Amino acid sequence: MKNRFVATVVSSLLLGSLSLSGAPYSVDVSHSSLGFKVKHMMISTVSGNFSGFSGVYDLNKGVLKSLSGTAKTATIDTGIAKRDDHLRSADFFDAVKFPELKFVMTSQKGKKVTGNLTMHGITKSVTMVMDMGGEVTDNNGYKRSGFVLNGAVNRKDFGLNWNQAIEAGGMLVGDEVKITIEIEGVEE
Repeated sequence: MKNRFVATVVSSLLLGSLSLSGAPYSVDVSHSSLGFKVKHMMISTVSGNFSGFSGVYDLNKGVLKSLSGTAKTATIDTGIAKRDDHLRSADFFDAVKFPELKFVMTSQKGKKVTGNLTMHGITKSVTMVMDMGGEVTDNNGYKRSGFVLNGAVNRKDFGLNWNQAIEAGGMLVGDEVKITIEIEGVEE
């Protein structure tokens, strides 16, 4: 009985603080994407995404109060099965040992969203640029919001060091990985 009372009080406090700070949203994965691009052989770009991801955020008048999300590394997809298997291996994401990528926002200043990205067991601060799409009410009466985050990381900062020299000079895989996160959320 005492534990139930404590849980009720804590839940009430948490829900109360959420309603004061803005609207909590769950990421609608059917209308969102987590994509990346990286140079291949210094002359072209390989694109990919993670299909297994989730997230929540708190939004108040276009300002993010919080944002957190995870992606399953085993769901990486570049459209080439052999390449995807290599990316899941210990050479890159080591999906068995490190099954998730995580992002937790620490601040927003204007269009810049900063947070801690954990990948391959290493956490680093990352800043991305936000393009706010807006807020609407859908045909079923649910409040929705959307925005895009763009940024870049050096994969070697996260221990993803595998590479191979190419005959013409340079490396097979670029170090900079461009990230695009397109989010549509539904108010909880």
